[in-house]
Amino acid sequence: MPPGRFEALRRHRRWLFALVAVALLAEMAVAMVTTAVEQTPTTDEPVYVGAAVVYLQQHSLRYNPEHPPLGKLIIETGLVFTHARLDPAFVGSEGSVGQHLLYESGNDARRLMLLARLPMIVLTLLFGLVVFAFAGDLVGSVGGLVALALYAFSPDIIANGSLATLDVPAAGLLLTSVWLLWRARRRPLLYLPLAGVALGAAVATRMSALPAVPMLLLLVVLSVWFAGRTHDLGTRRTARLLALGVVTAVGVALVAVVVVWATYLAVDPRLRWATPDNVPVIHGLRGLVVDWLPFPQPYRDGMRIQFGFQDSTWGGFLFGRKYLGSLWYYLPAALMVKTPLGMLALWLAGAVAMMTVPRLRTAAPYVLIPTALLLVAALNDSRDFGVRYAIFVPMFLAVVAAGMVAFRWRWAPVVTAALLLFVAVSSLRTYPYYLPYSNEAFGGPSKTYLRLHDSNVDWGQDLGRLADRLRQRYPGQKIWLVYKGSGMPSYYGIDASDPLTVPPNEVHGLLAVSDSWIDKADGRLAALINSSKPIDEVGHSITIYHRTAATGPLRR
Repeated sequence: MPPGRFEALRRHRRWLFALVAVALLAEMAVAMVTTAVEQTPTTDEPVYVGAAVVYLQQHSLRYNPEHPPLGKLIIETGLVFTHARLDPAFVGSEGSVGQHLLYESGNDARRLMLLARLPMIVLTLLFGLVVFAFAGDLVGSVGGLVALALYAFSPDIIANGSLATLDVPAAGLLLTSVWLLWRARRRPLLYLPLAGVALGAAVATRMSALPAVPMLLLLVVLSVWFAGRTHDLGTRRTARLLALGVVTAVGVALVAVVVVWATYLAVDPRLRWATPDNVPVIHGLRGLVVDWLPFPQPYRDGMRIQFGFQDSTWGGFLFGRKYLGSLWYYLPAALMVKTPLGMLALWLAGAVAMMTVPRLRTAAPYVLIPTALLLVAALNDSRDFGVRYAIFVPMFLAVVAAGMVAFRWRWAPVVTAALLLFVAVSSLRTYPYYLPYSNEAFGGPSKTYLRLHDSNVDWGQDLGRLADRLRQRYPGQKIWLVYKGSGMPSYYGIDASDPLTVPPNEVHGLLAVSDSWIDKADGRLAALINSSKPIDEVGHSITIYHRTAATGPLRR
């Protein structure tokens, strides 16, 4: 290449990087919007959307107190101009209010769900810019593009970022806080208050962010130390700098507390709240911690509800095994199944770079340690429901993987590009069925239900697609349905009967079963499935059987 052309390329390098970043985010936006348009409500979404409309119209905190308001306030921004109808006299559970809003109040459920999901899609794209900027701060623009590519092609982030749920915003806000703490090493007065705001926003979105607070406050001290250190630090100067760091950490914590209070006051400025009868009494150290937290009463009551969930026994499913309780290795195993193989390799290589490349070692406490601590906290959860509980992993480790470009190894750029291509192809192949994604080593999306269940594969998202399939391929046939989710089949035009309420010999025609129910089938349902012939599948989450006799082949 002639010298003049090479210099021109260097001058336009920033624009080229920006163009690639925009292209990656555009690809992600298309994937998420398509998913949001095609999917019917997942199990949890009506709860959050119903609570958001109650916030907007009634300024009441009575629904969904086990989660703080901020995520639902974000959902609310998409619903402000919908003029959704909801009877103010309606009294029901937090699950039923969402059903009532979507299907019984004369609203367009599809339009409401899309508008509720759009703010989360926008927020997910903005977190992509945080990933790009954070990795760029660590290893330059090339590393930023590597991290952004992993983020933009992550099936789990696309799947959950296109839903009106709380997992992605909480994780993204934590990542944003950590990135601002990293930048505070150079400009503490600018970035430390912003880090406190982001931390408070994360805690005001999901209580699962609370375990990160002590670690992030330690990072405040570390950032203050880096910002103020000199070559001639003496004992007195060191003590003063550490004391300043501690005082600053307290200030950041206070900012976070103010943000939490502000989110509750944004819903109800008078903070009217009566503790519900179903809030459990929590004893011991956990009870003391809840009592001492400087948060509003509804937040603390929500924590008590969460501890009640934690003390309950739930069912799980992993690699074909049904069990009660939880398995400590569930999340690592599920992440192995649901993460593209090239992404796993880049995560590992980036972690090695963080620990071995001298210029990256100072970043390890900011990205590796919070990821590890959050994962350890998530391992103790009693609910083995899905990798969404660890959605912070692909976010943080996308930044970590950018460390690959810091290797001086000759073939590192080629290997990185090849692994990124592998990730992109694997992700694009699953389009638009991102929720049931699993990597090639585990058979791809069509086999996910054999190894995992619930929000890993079948969260009720394909009821609308089932309706389309039945209408197009099986018009006029008798439908029997065993569905797991919050959608209302009749709203989408599915006239189906419950096969578990009649004798088995009366079940003839088409039998549609959510794959999570297939995983856990026993008794009558297992007998029905085992005596039916699988003929079709919808979205890798619902199987359609044909049943004409008492015997037949086993599951697909």
